[in-house]
Amino acid sequence: MIPKDTLFSRKRTININGQSIDFSEPKVMGILNVTPDSFYDGGRFLEEKKMVSKVEQMISEGVDFIDVGAYSSRPGATDISYGEETKRLSATMKVLRSRFPAIIISIDTFRSGIARKMVEEYGANMINDISAGSMDREMFRTIADLRVPYIMMHMQGIPQTMQKDPKYEHVVKDIITFFSRKVEKLKLLGVNDVILDPGLGFGKTLDHNYEIMNGLSLFAIFNKPVMIGVSRKSMIGKLLGCTPDEALNGTIVLNTVALLEGVDILRVHDVKEAVEAIRIIEKLNKFGVE
Repeated sequence: MIPKDTLFSRKRTININGQSIDFSEPKVMGILNVTPDSFYDGGRFLEEKKMVSKVEQMISEGVDFIDVGAYSSRPGATDISYGEETKRLSATMKVLRSRFPAIIISIDTFRSGIARKMVEEYGANMINDISAGSMDREMFRTIADLRVPYIMMHMQGIPQTMQKDPKYEHVVKDIITFFSRKVEKLKLLGVNDVILDPGLGFGKTLDHNYEIMNGLSLFAIFNKPVMIGVSRKSMIGKLLGCTPDEALNGTIVLNTVALLEGVDILRVHDVKEAVEAIRIIEKLNKFGVE
C-alpha cells in the first residue's frame, strides 16, 4: 500500500486574508468560465441564473476554491481586449460577492491591472496567471503589492500560437528550471505564497503532457503547492478518441494519478468526482506502511 512517508505527508500552507490554508489534504478548484468560446463550457454560464446555479452546485459538492476566467486560453483562442475582460469579470464578481461572500475566489488573468482591480474592488483572493508574469511585466510587482497567493503556470508561447510545434530538451527539467527562476524573482519581491502549475496542454505535445504527468512528483523540490489542470483536455480526447463531453472518465483517471504523485490542487469542471477521488486516495493513505 502507499507508504506514509511519501509526498502525501507534505505540510504546505498558503495565507489568504490572514487565514492559513493547509494542503495536508488536497483541495479542489472549480472552474467557472464566463467566456463564449472556452473549449468545454464556453457560453454555458454567461447568464446570471446559470452562473449562480453552477456555483451553488460546486459548493454543495465540496469545492474549496472557485477560479473565474473571462479570457479563453484554449489553443488558437481569439484575443480579447483589456476592457472586455474587465467587463466580464466585474459583472461576474459583483454577483459572486453578493451571493457567495465567503467563497475563496481565484481570478484567471495574465493582466496585472485586472488582477489589481479584482482584488482591490471585488475582494478576489488569489490570482491565477497562465503566463507566470511573461505576458505582463508588472504582474510580479502587482502580486507583491496585493499580497495575495499567486498561481503561476508554465506556458510555452501564447495561447494563439502555443501549439505550433512546441519543443523541449527535457520537458519536466525545462519546466523546473523555468519555475526556479520565477520563484526566485518572486522571493526577492517578498512573494512566498506561490502555487505551481506545470500547464498541461499549454505549449506541449501529447507526449509532453504525459511525460509531465509521469514526473509530477519532481515538482516537490520547490516545497510549494502544486496544481494540475487536466479536466476534459485534448490530451485525453486525442489519446482515447473522444470529445470533451466524453472525457470525464479520462479526467478522473488522470486526477487520481496526479494525487498519487502528490499534487495539492485539482482544477476541474466536475467537482463531485474530484472530491471523491481525493477521499478515496486519502483513505488508502491512512493504511500506508509505517
